Amino acid sequence: MTQFLHIPLIVLLLIPSILQKSFCNSIINPSKVKTISWKPRAFVYEGFLTEEECNHLVSLAITISTNSWTNAGHAVNQIYDLLYMMGRDDVAVGIGGEGGILEDGSILPDVGGYFPIIDQQGNSTVGNCRYSQVIPLGLRGRLDIDTKYGHIKSFLPQGSRKYFPLRQPTTQQVMVDKISGGPISILSVGSSTNLAIFLMSYPHLKKNIEHIYILGGGVGPRRLNCPTSSTSSCPSGNVYTGDNTAPDAEYNFFTDPFASYQKNQHTFEAQFCFKVLKMVCDTWGPNFSKIFFMWDSFLAGVATSIMSKENNINGENEFADMEFKNITVVTSNKPYGISDDLSNPFFVGVNKPKFQLKRNGVHSGHVLTGPGDPFCIARNGCMDGSTRQVAGQQGVRVLVAVRAKPNPNKQRTLDKAFYQHFLDVINQPHQTGKYNFTTQFPHYREVANLPDLTGRKRGKAVVFDMDMSPGDFLALIYLLKVPVEEIHLKAILVTPTGWANAATIDIIYDLLHIMKRDDILVGLGDTYATNQTYPNFKSIGSCKYRKAIPRGAGGFLDSDTLYGYAHDLPRSPRRYTSENSVSHGAPQDTDHPELRQPLALEVWNSVIDSLGSRSKVTVLTNGPLTSLVQIVVSNKKSTSRIQEVIIVGGHISEDMNDEGDVRNIPLNKYAELNMFLDPLAAKTVFNSGLNITLIPLAVQRGVRQFSLALSPLKTKNSPEAVFATNLLSTLEWLHKAHSSYRDIDMFLGEILGSAVLAGHDSFLKTTSYSLKKIEVLSTGSESEDGWMITDQNKHTTVRVLESVSPLAFYDTFANRLGAKEQSAETGSFSMKRKGKWHQGKMP
Repeated sequence: MTQFLHIPLIVLLLIPSILQKSFCNSIINPSKVKTISWKPRAFVYEGFLTEEECNHLVSLAITISTNSWTNAGHAVNQIYDLLYMMGRDDVAVGIGGEGGILEDGSILPDVGGYFPIIDQQGNSTVGNCRYSQVIPLGLRGRLDIDTKYGHIKSFLPQGSRKYFPLRQPTTQQVMVDKISGGPISILSVGSSTNLAIFLMSYPHLKKNIEHIYILGGGVGPRRLNCPTSSTSSCPSGNVYTGDNTAPDAEYNFFTDPFASYQKNQHTFEAQFCFKVLKMVCDTWGPNFSKIFFMWDSFLAGVATSIMSKENNINGENEFADMEFKNITVVTSNKPYGISDDLSNPFFVGVNKPKFQLKRNGVHSGHVLTGPGDPFCIARNGCMDGSTRQVAGQQGVRVLVAVRAKPNPNKQRTLDKAFYQHFLDVINQPHQTGKYNFTTQFPHYREVANLPDLTGRKRGKAVVFDMDMSPGDFLALIYLLKVPVEEIHLKAILVTPTGWANAATIDIIYDLLHIMKRDDILVGLGDTYATNQTYPNFKSIGSCKYRKAIPRGAGGFLDSDTLYGYAHDLPRSPRRYTSENSVSHGAPQDTDHPELRQPLALEVWNSVIDSLGSRSKVTVLTNGPLTSLVQIVVSNKKSTSRIQEVIIVGGHISEDMNDEGDVRNIPLNKYAELNMFLDPLAAKTVFNSGLNITLIPLAVQRGVRQFSLALSPLKTKNSPEAVFATNLLSTLEWLHKAHSSYRDIDMFLGEILGSAVLAGHDSFLKTTSYSLKKIEVLSTGSESEDGWMITDQNKHTTVRVLESVSPLAFYDTFANRLGAKEQSAETGSFSMKRKGKWHQGKMP
């Protein structure tokens, strides 16, 4: 399904919600309310209602689906900022949760919905990406949705609410709270995981749900008239298509090249929608009009139209023709009841089927494992998720929108009724957005914050390769505090195969802006580990290694938000955008191709070109080696310019009890995460003959003490020291407060690389090294990928850090961050209202 501004949501509509505070701070007095009946909904109120109170009788709540088109951390802050723009901070928002489903089918509280129910196993947010593999992690996928093609940072205001660990309401908490309050309607525009888990967990509350409006499913014989040899003349799969003369363009908003939309941008919400949709159109190429459909908006229009009419059993509405159909959704493939099919965890590896399913029933067959599933390929495709029209008790009677109604005004260029209605609604002055980012902060100007390096001698040229974990950002701040006469940070390579998703690159831009280093290049690396994309479709790939990282607490959710601190950072004029050009392979130039996000290899080549003929560069890597291996294999000229590579990662096991830290892959006992997350890249780099210094897991473990880190930091009052103190204090609190955060002290060890690269002599004198011949295993087996072994047959040696003094390390870290030199130039958002950045404060 093609997405429109898409964050997969469940929107709960509660009518009435008489105990809720309204968005204009009016409160309906519950003592004056007398309920007459729930169905139909009726109550008597003693006295007069204000207009605002009447409006608030329709109360909203939002829960976010986390297993499809968006990543949790980016999605939740987007929703908060969008609600803030619309003046609706009263709307409850739920996301994620740390619960799970046990082997016996018991559903624990607060299941986060990060995975399909079939893969939601144990009390964890770690798991496989069986179905979500078909969604690209990068371009035209999650990266673009997480950033709204670059328009989140440039347009939406900074809301008063944000994600913060252990304080964010979970999906199930919001659902229980709202649905238990009385009659309710539900709009579901994402996967149905969260709603299904709720219904299975709280069946007694099902009686409060009056209607569920679901987006998705292809009902009807969409391909019966298609030639067997070609599908070029077949309908595109849009369930609303009913016009045989133009089956592809039936629900395309832009058949009239934006003419109507360009003339109708009278509100902030209309402007935001247009900016995002314009970028989608520009980046998808000439076939955009055949493949893009505004499904989500259409569902909202049909649902609200149906709900506005009393006793509307047949779903009469202004926008779609409705028919009752008997349908079912296919969950597994024939033949059913195969005992040795490992694809179906409902039946395999358990004493009895989960959820009391029948061993030979319709749920007991083969379940799609991914785009390369050989079972499905051999049978010309699997049927998982397909919707079928059936007879009798095999299906459920459902009201289905079968076609979009034409525009009754034949003089309009927009030929569907909903087209015009959509434009009218988002442009109406009633309940319109309060402001966008620039009207919220009228004195803000998008001006690059560049350092004055005139007359200053440049020190060692450095490129920092990071995967954007919290420790990486602390290491980055450390490097930025080192005088340029000692360390000249030329570029940052972002490797999104580690602890954060690609859209988190915007935090790097914001930090560089704060530190007056908008001159530093930032390149985005591949979103998949080496050789993990599918041969016939390079934009998608496997999560074989990525699945080791939790989706929720302590994992992607927290890294993508920098544990709640990213939202309040001042916004840089630089950010990820989907801007592109024909010269870089795009189907057409967008409006501002000069703003295109450069790739990691492009930035590397730019750095090499900027160096003198005899100059070399030092590379510090704090994550998987995905980006570095691209440099290694690109050409020998690039690697010949590398002076040294300092690698934070790897584990050389001394004995059977000396295990690694890939805890979420139980079979792999001796790998370290950075090596495991891209073992082939690691193997290639270590076999490349580069001059490598390794900072292994054993030494990192020796400095994992929050108290030692915080003690000297708390004596410093520079903006950087205060920011680091706040972040590390939060990590220490979480480490003690919840089991999901038991391993986050690992991020302390990630700062070591920057100290080894640019530490004070008092620290460096405490270090000791050895030389070892190291091999990294990359066999394709999860149980041993990423292992490091010593191999005396190798020709090259690696310099391995054996020991450091933790006290000297943290003194060096605190002194560097506490220095007044090269300190933050910009501060919290609160001062931007006065037209300037407050000097010396970070959020």
